[in-house]
Amino acid sequence: MKRSRINQAIREMEILVQQCGMQIPPFCKWTPQEWKEKGEECQEIRDNHLGWDITDYGLGRFDEVGFALITLRNGNVKMTDQYPKPYAEKLLMVKEGQMAPMHFHWNKMEDIINRGGGNVLITVYNSTAEGGLADTPVIVHMDGVRKCVPAGTKIRLTPGESLTVTPYLYHDFHVETGSGDVLLGEVSMCNDDENDNRFYEETRRFPQIEEDEAPYRLLCTELSD
Repeated sequence: MKRSRINQAIREMEILVQQCGMQIPPFCKWTPQEWKEKGEECQEIRDNHLGWDITDYGLGRFDEVGFALITLRNGNVKMTDQYPKPYAEKLLMVKEGQMAPMHFHWNKMEDIINRGGGNVLITVYNSTAEGGLADTPVIVHMDGVRKCVPAGTKIRLTPGESLTVTPYLYHDFHVETGSGDVLLGEVSMCNDDENDNRFYEETRRFPQIEEDEAPYRLLCTELSD
């Protein structure tokens, strides 16, 4: 993925966050040069992968498969003594035409919340024992309301609505055509992107970067470099 496209996505998300009346933490605004001046006092940000995360899942089609997100807070399942926080929070930008690929989490339970903008469609399936898509009814919870829906249902979340995603529940999401870019929130158990994602089709969680221009903001995976 080209650095220029990563920079563009970050700038677009900054604008969408402002349009939705939200603010982001100071560390999301630090420049690469400012990061060089940060010491041990910021180690929690580095160790827990807080900050910017732009991914095309290694497919090279960011405008079709991928999205921009910010991890606002997180614990660390490998360093629980140092970072005992059992929860995480993210903001995600999904643009019209983009989607996140079908996946589930072995351990993490999360609420996906439409924070503003357009409408998001989340497709849900139970997982089979072998990791396939089960053709069985799916129990979901939307803002405290329990529903039973057929496998493959696209659940529509308008601004303010949320869906609880339990472990082993396959889900993808994309923007409803014509509704506009969406700012999603995610409130979850501790996040472990390196070990707790099971994609239905093989992908790579973090992109390989082609350095065609200087970085505007560093990604969370670059803070320890």
